[in-house]
Amino acid sequence: MEIDFNKNGDGLVPVIIQDANTKNVLMLGYMNEEALNKTMTTKQVTFYSRTKKRLWTKGEESGNFLNLVEIKTDCDNDTLLVRVNPVGPTCHLGTDTCWGEDNLQNFGFLTQLETIIKDRKENFKPNESYVASLFEKGINKIAQKVGEEAVETIIEAKDSNAELFLNESADLLFHYLILLQSKGHTLNDVVEILKQRH
Repeated sequence: MEIDFNKNGDGLVPVIIQDANTKNVLMLGYMNEEALNKTMTTKQVTFYSRTKKRLWTKGEESGNFLNLVEIKTDCDNDTLLVRVNPVGPTCHLGTDTCWGEDNLQNFGFLTQLETIIKDRKENFKPNESYVASLFEKGINKIAQKVGEEAVETIIEAKDSNAELFLNESADLLFHYLILLQSKGHTLNDVVEILKQRH
């Protein structure tokens, strides 16, 4: 791994710390060559502290270590992306990230959609929202809708109309997310089972 520690004239390179599982950025630190070598040897992330002027292993006092998974360099070889498995909160303030965010798995728009479904369930009346009306009708109606959408997806899969197939697939996924919520689960719960099987 070729890293340009002298580009900024201080022997340090910025290090972006990313959770290997959630892909969330946890913090930013700096390493010199000695810190990088120690990180690679111990498999626990070690930085160079610009204020204390010494190496420090994240978690050496708190026990909230950053266990090394992978190190990558950027296109200019002067910034590191370090993927880790964090033990406990990353920030010294006790939060998961140094931006005060929870380090939760995020599936982009699907996570947004789950949040909207939960909001409709908790804050809308059945006459105000299709989703709220399904929750009012109960688990049998929701499960029935998932079954109907699954059958319609299968029928369209046997045809050659991609638009109809994708629309039915979207309906199936949408109603499946509603079913998960009705059972008190999230997409992440299903993903965790898939990871265990993998």
